[in-house]
Amino acid sequence: CDETTAATTCPYCGNPTVLGGKLSGKLKPEYILPFQLDKKAAIAQLTRYYKGKAFLPKAFKSQNHIAELQGVYVPFWLYDAEADARGSYEGLTTESHREGDYNVTTTQHYDVRREGSAAFAKVPVDGSSKMPNTHMDAIEPFDYKELKPFSTAYLPGFLADKYDVSVQDCAKRADSRCETSAVELMEQDARGDYTSCTVESRNVTLHRGKVHYALMPVWMLNTKWQGKDFLFAMNGQTGKMVGDLPISWGKFWGMFAG
Repeated sequence: CDETTAATTCPYCGNPTVLGGKLSGKLKPEYILPFQLDKKAAIAQLTRYYKGKAFLPKAFKSQNHIAELQGVYVPFWLYDAEADARGSYEGLTTESHREGDYNVTTTQHYDVRREGSAAFAKVPVDGSSKMPNTHMDAIEPFDYKELKPFSTAYLPGFLADKYDVSVQDCAKRADSRCETSAVELMEQDARGDYTSCTVESRNVTLHRGKVHYALMPVWMLNTKWQGKDFLFAMNGQTGKMVGDLPISWGKFWGMFAG
């Protein structure tokens, strides 16, 4: 295994193996979110995911590919933060009515301003360079009510990695998500009953809070088709799935011709 592996399976006897030193001391996670869905449920969810995909290659649907599903505890940084946001907008309301032979349009201009703060708790950012950020973002959210104090007792039978992307390097993604959410909340309120609302200026000040280290459950399927890699990820708690689907061009052109 590589230097980030913390739990795996012996390739000779199949016994689960936990490399405790990778998850101890300063490397010890604060929380772990146990798997709620087993491999059988993951296979069923994958089957539902590609159901009805007319151009999916037949071989890709075979049980041999499905059996390659692997449960992984992925390292995540969970950021607390508070954002102070303010913005200026031009709001317009437009109303039209008929006066004799004329259509009269009345437009009113408003100086719209908003200011407020938003608190964020445990914004997740994966700390593994092996995992595509787009996939890890797409399988959210996780239900934090099920977070448990970390224990290696949850690891046997699953793969687990320690983080290899630092909390400082991941902070920019967390900051961006918090700032974007704060701006969306502010602009959603500013639009109100206006016909249109144009941004004139806006500013967000972010105050970082505590950072937590946790392992999150993810079912992974990495398979190849015609020399290309296709990766699927499923939230091991909620069952939400995302993935890249190959296309059978034979089916595509056959249906096109038909």
